[in-house]
Amino acid sequence: MTMNPEINYFFEDITIKRHLLPAKRWIKDCLQQEGYTIDVLNFIYCSDQYLQKMNKKYLNKAYLTDVISFEHHKPKFMEESHAKKLVSGDIFVSIDRVRENKRTYNTIFMKELKRVMVHGALHLIGFKDSTKKDRVIMLAKENIYIEAK
Repeated sequence: MTMNPEINYFFEDITIKRHLLPAKRWIKDCLQQEGYTIDVLNFIYCSDQYLQKMNKKYLNKAYLTDVISFEHHKPKFMEESHAKKLVSGDIFVSIDRVRENKRTYNTIFMKELKRVMVHGALHLIGFKDSTKKDRVIMLAKENIYIEAK
């Protein structure tokens, strides 16, 4: 377990200017509002092609997506020995999809990037988007957090 939250930004087959990425403190604050503490959270920024391959390989889905989250599973003894709700995982974000979504939804890049990032993080803490009711809840939370500083 990490005493200080570890939030990492990685880049696969894309380049993006660092000033276009939200401050790491922002995602930490979002998850704290949900009652979670970050152990290790890795954001991997990539292209459509890269994420589509991940989607097919690990989820057996061939379509384009903007985000995929993979939880880091802890050994049972660690889960039981820590009362805090810890979140740990990898969140893959397609920058190509974020740019396309920005155009589709007529928003700015930073807001759409935050939406996709927090969407992936919410999945890690148990939120779903498979039903209409779930999507309404998820969207409401996204809207709150993309405006957070």
